[in-house]
Formats: sequence, structure tokens, C-alpha cells
Amino acid sequence: MSDGTARRGWGFTAPALIWTLAFFVVPFVVMGAMSLATLDGRTLVWDLSLANYIELGQKAYLARAIMVSLEITLTVTAVSVLLAYPLAWIIAFHVPRRWQRLALLLAILPFWTSYVVRSYAWLLVLAREGVVNNTLMALGVIAEPVTLANTRFATVTGFVHFFVMLLTLTIFSNLVQLSPNYRRAAMDLGANAFQTFRHVILPLTLPGIVTGAFLTFVLCIGDYVTPQILGGNTELTVPQVIMVQLGRRADFPLAAALAIVLMGIVSLAYLASARWLRLDRI
Repeated sequence: MSDGTARRGWGFTAPALIWTLAFFVVPFVVMGAMSLATLDGRTLVWDLSLANYIELGQKAYLARAIMVSLEITLTVTAVSVLLAYPLAWIIAFHVPRRWQRLALLLAILPFWTSYVVRSYAWLLVLAREGVVNNTLMALGVIAEPVTLANTRFATVTGFVHFFVMLLTLTIFSNLVQLSPNYRRAAMDLGANAFQTFRHVILPLTLPGIVTGAFLTFVLCIGDYVTPQILGGNTELTVPQVIMVQLGRRADFPLAAALAIVLMGIVSLAYLASARWLRLDRI
């Protein structure tokens, strides 16, 4: 490679490298250093201590927040996959090709609405005098309103409404790339519809599922708005606890430690999904 080519290469990559360094690497290093500091009253002490990480295991509400975040995120991811796959399948194989773009457009309509507005809309739907309770009472299913809003159920519902659309797109993109010859070959070899799906279609579309599930995991576990609006502070997630530490206690070191733990969980999820995708292609 000539010097001129190398210089041009660095010229093209330098903006991206500078951007990554300035807005990811440097803030991450600062946050990591902050997590090793401690708070003495209102004074920040740079003593490079693991006290904040030890505190995460000692204080029940901090450990509980991590568990709640994981439980909600795993539930949302699983439910979203189970709902998105049939929807993507219907659009890919049962909707005429000329109508597929319209079907996808309708599927992504929630993306056009403000995230906050969408969460408050679900709060109204699930309220004691909301659409769900009024409908159930009108049908005689329940005698009095049940508590749906400000619960984990409401948080999961709000998340699933959004992430089903994301997963539908990733799974659909895999399904439409499959050649019909795969199914025909399986049928010719004596496989029924279920066996064809289980042994042929599903393995070939798992990369789309894993990719969408990982994106769902990352966006869900780090979300603050939906749990804050729909959860009603009945169960605190990690982002909510971080905001409490920053807004009420000004405990930046503990908030930084929580953020590092959150990034660690996301990194483990990425490594697991990346490893699975590599093994799947071997």
C-alpha cells in the first residue's frame, strides 16, 4: 500500500475514530474512574475504591433493581419474539407481495409516535377507568376494575408493543430471503409442515431472531421512560435507580458503578449472541 493510499484511508476513517474516541471511549473512561471514587458527605474522594461495587451487593434495593431489570428485559424479549415471528411469517408468506409494503408500513406505525406519548397512551388504556377495565366490566368478566397500570404487567405491555415491531422487521428480512426450494425439498423428502418449519425454516431464520432479540435486550434494559411512566415506581429498574442517585442524592460514583454493571450485562449479552451466531455458521 502506498503512502498516498494510506493517508487517504486515514483521512476517511479519522472522523469516525475521533467521534468514537470523543463520545464513547473518553466518557466511558471517565465513568469507569468515577465508579472507583467515593462520596464523603458532599465531597468527591478519588480513592480508587471498589466500595461502590461492594455496596451493590450489600444493599438489597440495588441488587433488587438489577434483578427486576433482568426479569423485565428477558420477559419482554421472549414475549416479543413469540408474537413477532407469527406476524413476520404472515406478512412474508400469506400477504400478497404487492401488499407487503403496506403491511410493513402498518407494522412500524408505532415508531412514528413519540415514545413518551405512546407510554402515556398505554397508561390511559390500562387505567382503572381505562379501555381494558371498562370493556371487561361491560362484558361481565370482572365486577370491579382491576389494577393494571403502575405494575410490571403495564411496563412489559408497553415494551412489547414497541419491540414486536422491531423484531418483526428483522425476522421478516430473513424469511423473505429464504428460497421456496428449501420447503419443497423438505416436503419431497417426507417432512410435514411442522417438521419443515422446525428443521429447515427455523434454523435458517435464527440469525434474524437473535439479532432482533439482542437489540430488544439492549434497548429494553437501558430504558428509563417506560418503567417510569407505566411502572409507577412500584418496582425500580437500574436506569430508575441511576436517576435517583443522580437527582436526589447526587451520588455520582454509585450511579457510575450501576451504569458500568449495566454495560457489563449488555456486553455479556452481545458476546453470547455473537458467539451463538459464529457457532451457528460453522
